[in-house]
Amino acid sequence: MHFYLSEERQMLADTASRFIADRYDIQTRHENAKRDEGFNRDTWAQFADLGLIGALLPPDVGGFSGTGEDIAVVFEKLGHGLVVEPFLASGVLGAHPIVAAGTEAQKALLEDVIAGTLLLALAHGEPDSRYETARVSTRAERSGEGWRIDGAKAVVINGDSADRLIVSARTSGDIDSEGGITLFLVDANAAGVTRRGYGTVDGGRAAEIKLVGVSVSDDAVIARPGKGFAVLEATFARGIAALAAEAFGAMEVSRNLTLDYLKTRRQFGRAIGDFQALQHRMVDMTLEIEQARSAVLLAVSTLDGDRLTRELNASAAKNLIGRVARLVAEEAIQLHGGVAMTWEYALGHYAKRLTMIDHELGDTDYHLSRYIALSQQAATA
Repeated sequence: MHFYLSEERQMLADTASRFIADRYDIQTRHENAKRDEGFNRDTWAQFADLGLIGALLPPDVGGFSGTGEDIAVVFEKLGHGLVVEPFLASGVLGAHPIVAAGTEAQKALLEDVIAGTLLLALAHGEPDSRYETARVSTRAERSGEGWRIDGAKAVVINGDSADRLIVSARTSGDIDSEGGITLFLVDANAAGVTRRGYGTVDGGRAAEIKLVGVSVSDDAVIARPGKGFAVLEATFARGIAALAAEAFGAMEVSRNLTLDYLKTRRQFGRAIGDFQALQHRMVDMTLEIEQARSAVLLAVSTLDGDRLTRELNASAAKNLIGRVARLVAEEAIQLHGGVAMTWEYALGHYAKRLTMIDHELGDTDYHLSRYIALSQQAATA
């Protein structure tokens, strides 16, 4: 099997690479992250003009592709630059539920998402849900001709800057039941919505969101009432593929920074990269990164396949990426020494992002257990 980019994808990759290399150095990234929203709206608009947001969405909603391969191309380049703009929150996690199951009126909003003028965020996680997709205690009950939503959401990525929220709420069933979860498109500034934003350790933004008596109409329902679980699973599979590609890009930069350091740092009269023990550690790091590349390719290639294969490959990729990201971060820092953890040097920021990627959408332990459970399902199917 050959893993060559098509001409169109190569152009997309080159466009993203040039922009990030020319206009998105580590200092620019820090300045963007310090803003109240945690990113730069002007930079976000420039990304939109380049077509990077549109590449994440299919043509029938105004995008350019939306395939797993294009998601991987974009997010690998975002990982190279540690980009803090809300590609994952708005372009993947927020947009995919609407792409997959939204009404025509809801899908019309995606043109503004692609243009960078409307931000979405998926408000699903809750204070006691951990990584369990089906665990939803937020309730939505019938109220007149619409719905009343009450509950709390935790660690909503870029939730404090979103214009619309995709809110999961239980309309029937037990708290852990896969059935009975309904997705709603909610105005982030609606009466009863309270948001508390905060910075994350890796330079991003998240929010705690409370919903008290939030009223929405039937037009706000995404898919059918009680049928949101399958949409969430497919959305998170795409999110995992995006995070895996981003992690791969960040690991490549971490390795290259380390290799350059070993070639220039001198000790005992020669470059420390001449020492065989350090060469072996660099080789081990490179081999692990190449395994991560394979995991990304496998995950993105089955995003539109059957549910069991998609979920198996997503969990396998997330588990492997989490383990390799931790190894690369630790090895790169150890091979550098103390300079790696200074604010001015980029590597420490890559290490923090790699560490936090493991905890987004399920960590290594969670996805190992999930992969085992899914494998047992596949064996008995």
